[in-house]
Amino acid sequence: MGDRDSTPNPVAIHQVHPTCSLEEETVRAAIERTVEGEGVTIRELNVVLTDHTTVHDLNREWLGHNYETDVVSFVLDEAAPAQRLVDGEVYVDLDTAAERAEEFGATFEQEVLRYVIHGLLHLMGYDDATDTERARMRALEDRYLGDA
Repeated sequence: MGDRDSTPNPVAIHQVHPTCSLEEETVRAAIERTVEGEGVTIRELNVVLTDHTTVHDLNREWLGHNYETDVVSFVLDEAAPAQRLVDGEVYVDLDTAAERAEEFGATFEQEVLRYVIHGLLHLMGYDDATDTERARMRALEDRYLGDA
């Protein structure tokens, strides 16, 4: 398989949704803003832009949560966050983004990028289990959304 630390481009964006997509460079720019703002390095990051069923199934099967969510993330190396490294996968539900963008006064693109940033923050060690943690993550999402 090879040494993951020597990967020339450690970010892979997979668009697997049957009908929705987003400009890859737009997603990369949001990732770069977040990584630079947090002062971390990406070892390996896979972002999968997918559908509702896939995200729901991953949430149930791997996290034990049998409820809908807009994004799930998986840390591939548990030691990475403490080392200021990102090593993981983020699965974004484009169906939910399309359904909820207007509700939040956002564009489809902004809503998708919020989910990407949210998942990325989880890979960095942030949590949203309490109101305080949720507010902190929301503030960071707002900051890194930038001009999206």
